[in-house]
Amino acid sequence: MIFPFLLIAIGLILLVWSADWFVEGSAAIAGHMGISPLLIGMLIVGFGTSAPELLVSSFSAFQGNPGIALGNAYGSNICNIALILGITAMIKPIDVKSQLLKKELPLLTLFTLIAIFQAFDGFLSRFDAVCLLIGFVSLILWGLYQEKKANKDFLGIEVAERMEKKTQPMKPALIKAGTGFFVLIASSRLLVSNAVQIASSMGVSDLTIGLTIVAVGTSLPELAASIMATRRNEHDIAIGNVVGSNLFNTLAVVGIAGMIHPMPIDSLTLNRDLMVVLSLTLLLFLFGYGFFKRPGRINRYEGTALLLCYVSYMVWVASDLH
Repeated sequence: MIFPFLLIAIGLILLVWSADWFVEGSAAIAGHMGISPLLIGMLIVGFGTSAPELLVSSFSAFQGNPGIALGNAYGSNICNIALILGITAMIKPIDVKSQLLKKELPLLTLFTLIAIFQAFDGFLSRFDAVCLLIGFVSLILWGLYQEKKANKDFLGIEVAERMEKKTQPMKPALIKAGTGFFVLIASSRLLVSNAVQIASSMGVSDLTIGLTIVAVGTSLPELAASIMATRRNEHDIAIGNVVGSNLFNTLAVVGIAGMIHPMPIDSLTLNRDLMVVLSLTLLLFLFGYGFFKRPGRINRYEGTALLLCYVSYMVWVASDLH
């Protein structure tokens, strides 16, 4: 029984390492191709940190383990907001200055509501998956349009400053991105296969394993990226990682997994997990957008509240095992 846990730990270490290499290499390649820093921050940094969720959920759906696929996606969204932003804001309050991110926050709320609406019939069909993927493509096109309108957005400025400090030639960037991607694939398969084995041996559902061990593990790249970003005063990159990742999880990760294998959505996922995702998304919207002359900011008190929400959710998940 210890061996599968050891393999999961190895898989998670490789997952975090390879995701970092993949994102850094991809960002450098994009820079050489003349892609703007704002788009790199939106698409590559924000979405790239969700590559572990995409691969893990895709492998899970392919192997017929829908609980891990959905649990990983929605559990990662919960982890990103409550655990990652909670810890990050407790270390250092996060200021949200980017107007583009403030436009993405209501979109994230809207797409979360769409995911809940799709879950009401208890099944994620291929039609539902196609709708989610259309939403993802629309989001990318919207981002391209906004990038042309944006004039020195704070997110783009922070990404440009970081890229100036970490420039690398095209060939090493290609090697870094390629190596990261292939290790991502191998570590994802290692993680999924052993998570399924642990779930069956412990008599718990795939969903529970997906919401806990797998979700936290695949969210580690976002945790590392957000903490490092706030320590460098790159506040918009920190919250952009989370917003971009949650949009990617909700639309692309669930959409691709549903295309591979349509899957049932049980009442627990709808009434507990998706409602927690919605509640936390609304909190993030309120904290990050800023209302009544209050600037967009997540302070240490709000970070503590988010972390307590995550602990309460984990207790809730554990209580449903009995």
